[in-house]
Amino acid sequence: MNKQELIDDLAQRIVAMDVCPELRRHATQLVMGDGNLDADIVFIGEAPGKQEDIQGSPFVGASGKFLNEMLAAANMKREDIYITNIVKYRPPHNRDPLPEEKKAFWPYLLRQLEIISPKVIITLGRHSGAYFIPDLVISRDHGMLHEVICEGHKFLVIPLYHPAAALYNGSMRQVLIEDFISISGSIDTKK
Repeated sequence: MNKQELIDDLAQRIVAMDVCPELRRHATQLVMGDGNLDADIVFIGEAPGKQEDIQGSPFVGASGKFLNEMLAAANMKREDIYITNIVKYRPPHNRDPLPEEKKAFWPYLLRQLEIISPKVIITLGRHSGAYFIPDLVISRDHGMLHEVICEGHKFLVIPLYHPAAALYNGSMRQVLIEDFISISGSIDTKK
């Protein structure tokens, strides 16, 4: 099977296993991810929001627009990366995903990463970052490369603030853009 078929199969397994049935009941659809399945960089957020749930693609709402702006500032294109979330269904009222929801989707995210096999994972926000880096303090660790081992898999992870942080706090906007620009230069040399 090719990578797209493997991702499609993984999505079918999530549905067949009825992962997080309460979330599924409130969501419009499963949001697996979007982008280049041969990407060197995978971005991981926390969960789909309203627009993501409607459109079936991650980071297409206001946070996604700012993400696109940050990618452009770092000379990256959305079609060159892959983007997903830990939790694949929208939590009701855009609430934060619960620990048990993140835990339920974790094996599927790991499988997704195995299929894509990126050089670097960039986590967006504390929910996804803390799953890879348990002692994460986003204000201290943002923009820093971490080598982590999760269930036998070795990953290079760079935690960043979630793009929504800049929507709620304008002073974060420049921090996020600077982080994107600084990481874009270091990613090519890491394997």
